[in-house]
Amino acid sequence: MTQSEADEWLHWLLHEVAWGNAFYEAFGRRFPIPRQQAWFADAGIRYRYSDNLLTTLPWPERLNRLRQRVESLTGQRFNSVLATLYRSGEDSVGWHADDESELGPAPVIASLSVGATRAFCLRPKITPGHQHTHEPQPEPQPEIAVPVHSGDLWLMQPPCQQHWEHAVPAETGIHQPRVNLTFRWVIPPAS
Repeated sequence: MTQSEADEWLHWLLHEVAWGNAFYEAFGRRFPIPRQQAWFADAGIRYRYSDNLLTTLPWPERLNRLRQRVESLTGQRFNSVLATLYRSGEDSVGWHADDESELGPAPVIASLSVGATRAFCLRPKITPGHQHTHEPQPEPQPEIAVPVHSGDLWLMQPPCQQHWEHAVPAETGIHQPRVNLTFRWVIPPAS
């Protein structure tokens, strides 16, 4: 996107999306996550991560047109988008992979960001069994941190979610918001 188009999108998303404070559950307790989210999807599409079932909102026409544009640019189909608002550099998301069963065995995710530039970090997943074995381990690869600028579109294709984790760490000194839109294909429920 051009800078002016990204600025328009940021303004629209900040003022037109009903942002919710999300929570996750662990050990029988509820904890707030350090960001706000909204989940838009086709009728009947549901998504859950970390025991957090997101409330599905219908596509606003403007966001649906953006989905069609992203589909055209990537050659992929998407039936949902997770909108995430990082209000400042204090908001973050920890290490994870988008590998929930609802996304299928080889998910493709298009990630579009507008607003403040933030670091998008990647690191290889720990291979199951390697953390508790005495066998020789592969040399750990360093984390990769890439600055994502306003209007950047990234496409995470297989085997990204199978072999890598990603994060947006907290960054002091950033006072502007950033909105990230991750377009996904969620497997529709069986009829």
